[in-house]
Amino acid sequence: MIELHLAILPIILPLIAAPVCFILGRSQWCWLFSTLVSGLSCAASIGLLMTTLDQGVVSYAVGGWQAPWGIEIRIDVASALILSLVSGISTLVLIYANQSIAKEIDTEKHSLFYTAHLLCLTGLSGILSTGDAFNLFVFLEISSLATYTLVSLSRDKRCLIAAFRYLIMGTIGATFILIGVGMLYMKTGTLNMLDLADKIALIEGNRTLNTGLAFILIGVSIKLALFPLHMWLPPAYTHAPSAVSAFLASTATKVAVYVMVRFIFSIFGAQYVFETMSMDIILLVLAIIAIFKCSFMATLQSNMKSMLAYSSVAQIGYMILGISLATSAGLMAGLLHIFNHALMKGVLFMALGCVAYRVGSVDIKSFRGLGKTMPWTMAAFTIAGLSIIGVPLTAGFVSKWYLVTAVFEQQQWLIGFVLLLGSLLAVVYIGRVLEAAYFGKVSQQQETNIKEAPLMMLIPMWVLVLANIYFGIDTSVTVGAADAAAQWLSQPHNTGAN
Repeated sequence: MIELHLAILPIILPLIAAPVCFILGRSQWCWLFSTLVSGLSCAASIGLLMTTLDQGVVSYAVGGWQAPWGIEIRIDVASALILSLVSGISTLVLIYANQSIAKEIDTEKHSLFYTAHLLCLTGLSGILSTGDAFNLFVFLEISSLATYTLVSLSRDKRCLIAAFRYLIMGTIGATFILIGVGMLYMKTGTLNMLDLADKIALIEGNRTLNTGLAFILIGVSIKLALFPLHMWLPPAYTHAPSAVSAFLASTATKVAVYVMVRFIFSIFGAQYVFETMSMDIILLVLAIIAIFKCSFMATLQSNMKSMLAYSSVAQIGYMILGISLATSAGLMAGLLHIFNHALMKGVLFMALGCVAYRVGSVDIKSFRGLGKTMPWTMAAFTIAGLSIIGVPLTAGFVSKWYLVTAVFEQQQWLIGFVLLLGSLLAVVYIGRVLEAAYFGKVSQQQETNIKEAPLMMLIPMWVLVLANIYFGIDTSVTVGAADAAAQWLSQPHNTGAN
């Protein structure tokens, strides 16, 4: 019976658990319950990934109503890979959050944090699983509303302004997506993604569809923080609680990138979007500017959470660049970087949370001498930082290697130079932190008072550190899944309009 309904479990479990978590009230009970639920969702997601790798697409008719009349849950290799990533990161962040939020969120708001976290997980899982365009919008709003709440929970009152800015930009993005989906429905009379793809393929050069595509891509670009629509992201990540920043940086924007991939390759078709509408040039230019501009901005920040926020926008540029190449190799590299970047950025934000827990600040000056006083935390930051740079034997090197290979296959030497420059800028902003931590002078009082972070914060962080190293050495699972997903998305029967 469980196997029969496996596809719906990653959505149903956190959705039902969220109000139960709020009713429980007490922080420890909420923590245990939400972590258990997230772990079960992760197990179901991994089971779906194994199933899709072995048997192909998994389809589930909600309520027994078959598509296109009913709502379909449809999970392919790409969605199963990212679904496993999201639920796995969620579980680790919840383990980490038990002590992290004690310093950053008022006690009476702890149950609200766990409730909003589970609702956000519900929305993200639904986005990755649904085969219905309107329900994708619904799940997107569930995750977004929960995210606005999570960002606003910090004791730092600046989080309220950041959450409000996020709310305004997120609402604009959601409105654009809804208008775009409405235009598709107006022209085709269906919301099922496969049915949409079939009907769009029969229509050529229609202004309604072209406008719908433009609205959807702009709306999704806001959600994934593509330059220059990214200005909501740095303040949101900077002023949110550390556990929230770690979760969102690892999952939310990655899921939005997947939504863009889904619309381009599964509904409209790469040939129509990139050749007829020339969107590849637009996305390529914006991705290159994001890589250079935001990497440079990261080097100027004194607040390390702000530095990592700009770094995230730059890394999103790498993903979009891979997609804009409009090749199977480029798409595979983009999907692979979604997975690997989540591992890196999860560690980096968790490390900053550990510093904030012990030192009370994440300003660059606070890192002086932390290589001595917090060796495990700074070792984790160092390894994840090397992964962001793209040093061999780390996950970051693997995805950047495949991205550079895809670029050189197209003989785009200038783009290859931009990728190299982005990595060099990463050396600068990561190097600033490492210099302060390992070569900065620390006072005797600091050396005595500052201790290593609690074990329950170190364990989930180091699980991600080891994952960074493991997937940098053994690439069979990640590269195999990303390649299978790219091949499936690039097949002729998955292209939309011709």
